[in-house]
Amino acid sequence: MTFSLPEGLPAGRLLPDGSPVQWQSDEPPSDPLAEWTRYQRQQGDTGLLPVLCSPNRRPEAPDLAAVDVFDLEGELERGWGAYRRRRLGWDEPAPPFDHWPGLAPGTLASSGADPDEAARSAFALLVDEWPYELWDGRLALVAARRSADIPVVVNWQAEAPLPLLCALLRSWEDRFGARVLAAVGSTLYVSVASPPRTEAEAHRIALEHLLTTADNLVDDPPTPFPQYAQSLVDAPLWRFWWD
Repeated sequence: MTFSLPEGLPAGRLLPDGSPVQWQSDEPPSDPLAEWTRYQRQQGDTGLLPVLCSPNRRPEAPDLAAVDVFDLEGELERGWGAYRRRRLGWDEPAPPFDHWPGLAPGTLASSGADPDEAARSAFALLVDEWPYELWDGRLALVAARRSADIPVVVNWQAEAPLPLLCALLRSWEDRFGARVLAAVGSTLYVSVASPPRTEAEAHRIALEHLLTTADNLVDDPPTPFPQYAQSLVDAPLWRFWWD
């Protein structure tokens, strides 16, 4: 994999020293949208994917091999069984599935959407809706083959199960045109070019969200599952956080 740093970068450094996995700015960008968009448009030439992320310690060697061999369907089915047993008897509305329904069908191919263009629109929405959550985020340019691998390549310091998460992100990338936009603190922001259009589609995708083990969805959900699923209909931006 080859890459080249673009011209005109602000002050920053390569991580790790001498073996660049990413370049990261020393300070938060003054205009996150403009800077992220500029380097996202250049990614085909540079081979570097932009992401807004927290100041990282020196990254470890990326372990994408664990993602490559991850049994996504098997792990999600086991996770769904464990979730149902754990929540048995709870009063809140549960996901409307008696068994693991399988991955939600992909819609990207039939949508005609451009995932990179959708990512730019979603990043603008992110900056508009959650600016204070991004205040300490640094601009990083990551030597990753695909957006879904960014959390592993930058050694994202969160409680998220990275092999499961990145395997699922790869699948969302293929099925819905997902792109990782930011990983700031313990929160991950993902654009989606082809979000669910119907309630039935949204329920299947919401179940996959739930099985990421994200704390905003699993342990004490702020909204009942049906309402969360409904919020995904036509939503171009997905947000997950882990304590």
